[in-house]
Amino acid sequence: MQFNVFICPACGGALEDTGHALRCGNGHSFDKARQGYVHLLPVQKKNSLLPGDDKDMVTARRNFLETGLYAPFKDVLCGIVQEAVEGNDSPLVVDAGCGEGYYTGGVWQALQESCETPKLCAFDISKFAVKAAAGRYKGIDFAVASSYAVPLPENCADVIVNVFSPMAEKEFARILKPGGTLVFAVPSARHLWGLKEVLYDEPYENEEKDVDYPGFVLEDRVPVRATIHVQGESIGDLFAMTPYAWKTGTPGKQRLAELPELSTEIGFDFLLYKRV
Repeated sequence: MQFNVFICPACGGALEDTGHALRCGNGHSFDKARQGYVHLLPVQKKNSLLPGDDKDMVTARRNFLETGLYAPFKDVLCGIVQEAVEGNDSPLVVDAGCGEGYYTGGVWQALQESCETPKLCAFDISKFAVKAAAGRYKGIDFAVASSYAVPLPENCADVIVNVFSPMAEKEFARILKPGGTLVFAVPSARHLWGLKEVLYDEPYENEEKDVDYPGFVLEDRVPVRATIHVQGESIGDLFAMTPYAWKTGTPGKQRLAELPELSTEIGFDFLLYKRV
C-alpha cells in the first residue's frame, strides 16, 4: 500500500491507496471509480443533488475546447506553471476546479517535461466533469471535491491552478506552502464580447480589478488576448459552457441559434499570487 496525496474528508487522516479504494486509519473508505477518481465531498455536500456542471455542460465544454480555440490560454498557463516550479524536481501542483481536464492535461504534460517526479492532483465539485477528466488523463490524482473543503493537508502544494473557479482563499492559503504560487485565471473586460453582442441588447464588460486576499501577495497579471472565429455546432458548445447559458433570455438564444459563424474577442488574465 502507498499513501495518496489526498486526506480523509471525514477525519483528516492520511489515506492509503489499496488499489481499489482509499482508506484511512480510522476505517473510512472511499472506493475508486473505474476511471480512477475518488469521491471526497464532505457528507453534507455528497448528499446534495449532483452539484456542479451537468453532463451536457461537460460535453459541450470538451467539444469546444477540442477545437483548439482556447489553446493560447493553455499554452501560457503551462509556461507560468513551469516557471513557478523551476528548480523543484518533485513539485505538487493542485488544479482546483479542474472541469473536464483540458487545462489539467496540459499542465501535466508541461510538468513531465520540466520535472523528474512531479505530482498533480485535481478536483472539481462536478462528478460528471471529474469522470470525463479521469477517463482521459492518466497519472493524475482526481477527486470529486469542493474548493471550500479541500481534502489535502496543510502546506502541501507548491502551485495551485484555478481557472474560472471560485476563489476559496482560506482553503488555498491553508494548503499552499509559504512562497508557493497561486495562478488565478479570470476573464478580461471584453472576453467573449462578440458573443455578448448577439445575446444582449446592451452588452457589458467584465469588471477588472486587482483583489488582495489574506495570506497572499499579488505579484503579476499576465494578459492573454485573441480573436476567434467559431462555426456551426461549436457556437452552441461555446455558449453552453458559459454562465450566459442559464441567464440569457429566449430572444438572445434565438439570435445565437440562427448564426452560421461568430467572431469574438477572448481574453484571460492570469493573476499570480505568492503565499506569504
